[in-house]
Amino acid sequence: MSEKNHATVAVTGVTGALGSRIAARLAGHGVPQLLVGRSPDRMPELPGAQRRGPAAYADASAMRKALEGASTLILVSGHRTGRRLEEHATAVEAAIAVGVNRVLYVSLIGAAPAATYTNARDQWLTEQFLAGAGIRHTVLRAGFYTSTPAALANEEFVVSGPTSTGRAAFVTHEDIADVITAVALDEGPRSEHDGATLEITGPEALTLDDAVTRIAAATGQPYRFEPETLEDAFTRRWRLGMSGEQIETWISWYQAIERGEISLVTDVVPRLTGSPAHQRPRSRTQPGGPRRRQRAVPANLAL
Repeated sequence: MSEKNHATVAVTGVTGALGSRIAARLAGHGVPQLLVGRSPDRMPELPGAQRRGPAAYADASAMRKALEGASTLILVSGHRTGRRLEEHATAVEAAIAVGVNRVLYVSLIGAAPAATYTNARDQWLTEQFLAGAGIRHTVLRAGFYTSTPAALANEEFVVSGPTSTGRAAFVTHEDIADVITAVALDEGPRSEHDGATLEITGPEALTLDDAVTRIAAATGQPYRFEPETLEDAFTRRWRLGMSGEQIETWISWYQAIERGEISLVTDVVPRLTGSPAHQRPRSRTQPGGPRRRQRAVPANLAL
């Protein structure tokens, strides 16, 4: 554990797969933390960490109270609600109001105003808000998760979607958390990462067929990928009872891969962590695991 006296870091999303890993790593470095969220009873117990909440991004008063005493805010993107920009802006303004001097925003690779993947569009809007908010900030664009393809499989371990030759540099939650931790630990009054946009990717751009084949080899389960036409993709998901918004989000994830919008491979992971990026999660838990039934839609495909 580090002997340095660290400034307090507020971390959101700590009941999720990414935020929980970030908080655990910061605790391992002896960083005092404020764990901020809507469900304090679900937050992990970590040394040097206080649970703050309930506090939703859209609740300015609750966010100001929860962030009091923090120097840095790690803002893990909220779910797509139709008002994600407004919710993120409220959280950032609350942070500024109580004296937080730096925001590390977890965005999404491919964020752009006309991005194919619907989640990437309002991520870009938040990035633009931060650029004009008058606070030190770093944008951390996380790549698509290595665990997502297995989570999209049906009960026969089949992953289906409208893509074939497109590629994505899938990245593990662990590597993303390591990069964000490294940036958070750069605590001086000035950081080389101030104002930067860091694209966090895996070591190689893979087709979904490649990615699913590797998952099968790693887990011993018969995962396989079957491409679909857009028409078949829509029809199958509609019959599963998905809403139009869910169908759009799901299909646009595949189409972003097909169009090459997230195929970029960067050196951010090895450069900031000193270790090579990993192709699959560093966990003994097999990705996806045995499946009895298909979920209607993943809670959040990729931020």
